[in-house]
Amino acid sequence: MNFESLTILPGTNKAGKPEHFAPVTLHPGELCAIAGNTGAGKSRLIKDIEQLVNGDGISRRGILINNVPVTLADRSSLSKELIAHLSQSMRFVLDLSVREFLKLHCQCRNHPEISPDDVLTMANQITPEPVLPEESLNLLSGGQTRALMIADLACICDSPIVLIDEIENAGIDKKAALRLLTDQSKLVLIVTHDPHTALMASTRLAMKGGEVCRIRKRTEAEKTLYAELDAAYECQKHLQELLRQGEELL
Repeated sequence: MNFESLTILPGTNKAGKPEHFAPVTLHPGELCAIAGNTGAGKSRLIKDIEQLVNGDGISRRGILINNVPVTLADRSSLSKELIAHLSQSMRFVLDLSVREFLKLHCQCRNHPEISPDDVLTMANQITPEPVLPEESLNLLSGGQTRALMIADLACICDSPIVLIDEIENAGIDKKAALRLLTDQSKLVLIVTHDPHTALMASTRLAMKGGEVCRIRKRTEAEKTLYAELDAAYECQKHLQELLRQGEELL
């Protein structure tokens, strides 16, 4: 399917009252942040998108693909085709080396032209602890696993929509990871509590009480604030690297 847009239609909040927001449409290459307190409904919104609901889910929201609702008969297959979900607790169950896994995935996705070494190079740009080709998948850390899956999503997986639970504590370079996906024309929706991550996005959805209570577009003033937060982020990355190497923090 040629994916062109995803539209979120309002439904109801936890109390069953209507959400009051205009339908929001997102496109390939965009980053959308979803923010709100714990229990505000962020995970429910992610599930609604993943399930391509049509007013028949818990929230009564609707999800349109290319401005058209998805029929119940087509939802499972289309969700598998269009959507990849990167959760906080991803673990591999395959007893394979990293290289064997990447070769197998390239075969399954019919991408013989893609080299596993190129995917690994990309993964190692966003994780400080290298992922080695002969290393067992089951021995990878949480951060290494996420880095490998992000590179896999960017290079091998054809899904144009990527849903990400919080990325800040994954031990990877979140800025490089998100840019990697959007540069491949992926529409990325990310749940976050972090202002720096949120301001990377051109669109933000704020959640409260199970509803989308506000939709904001990034302003020029916020772009300036992002530059300040980004400088602090780069400084923090530098200090983290010194800490890991046992150096004095200067």
